[in-house]
Amino acid sequence: MKNNSLSDLGLLLVRLLAGGMMLTHGLPKFDRLFGEGPVKFADPFGLGPEISLGLAIFAEVACAILVMIGFKTRWATIPLMITMLVAAFYAHAADPFGKKELSLLFFTLFLSILISGGGKYSVDGWMKKSAK
Repeated sequence: MKNNSLSDLGLLLVRLLAGGMMLTHGLPKFDRLFGEGPVKFADPFGLGPEISLGLAIFAEVACAILVMIGFKTRWATIPLMITMLVAAFYAHAADPFGKKELSLLFFTLFLSILISGGGKYSVDGWMKKSAK
């Protein structure tokens, strides 16, 4: 394997793991949105807790899947990074660093993917290769 192929393989693993782990945070939020009783969720932008929760679900489910398959990868990381910054500095603002740490780790992973793109082993990479 060439060095570039190893880098692309590493990027694939990072995309799959970061996106997959983000799904474990996003999927349970569906119950909070469609469950009984009023929605209780952080509302950092004043849009209402239901809309804020819906935006978090969009990022943590839809965008996480896009990152995993590598489609519109760079665009898909942006809502995820915003969500992670809101989680770290709004939802957990008063908490100790240990509570913010996971959100900041996810932010760093998605920032790295934003910089790197989807790589060779992604839908984006396949489309780029097909266009040539």
